Amino acid sequence: MRYRRAFQPGGSFFFTVVTAHRRPVFSAANAVDLLRDSFRAVRHQRPFAIDAIVILPDHLHCIWTLPDSDADFMTRWRLIKTWFSKRCDLENVWQQRYWEHVLRDESDFANHVDYIHYNPVKHGLVSKVIDWPYSSFHRYVKQGWCAADWGGDGVDVAGVGRE
Repeated sequence: MRYRRAFQPGGSFFFTVVTAHRRPVFSAANAVDLLRDSFRAVRHQRPFAIDAIVILPDHLHCIWTLPDSDADFMTRWRLIKTWFSKRCDLENVWQQRYWEHVLRDESDFANHVDYIHYNPVKHGLVSKVIDWPYSSFHRYVKQGWCAADWGGDGVDVAGVGRE
């Protein structure tokens, strides 16, 4: 059976990308900075919006929205992984594949944003969402889209925790 990727020009997609052997590559701030640089470099070449993101030690989740006439997230991921891999001190950084999901509607989008932001609490890395530094949650708070105390102290949030 051949795996088929979703194709939706201008669509919004939820992604999970994992490091090889679940190594905690992103437990160091300089690795997170390098990953951010890889995103910037690729977005400069092939624009897309990062609507939400969280970077954990061994994986990341994010939502991208592609330009209206574009559905090629595959090339973007290949370029991001390659850019990062060429500049870090590790070999075999990434799992070969990643998981994507086409976001169907506003509710699906909102549920996945919540999932992304709550993920560090789910994994026991922090007790409050606001305490995880590598998350778009801080941008959501700054924009007034979320309260700073949302998802704090291990209190489960409706709809969050499903993948």
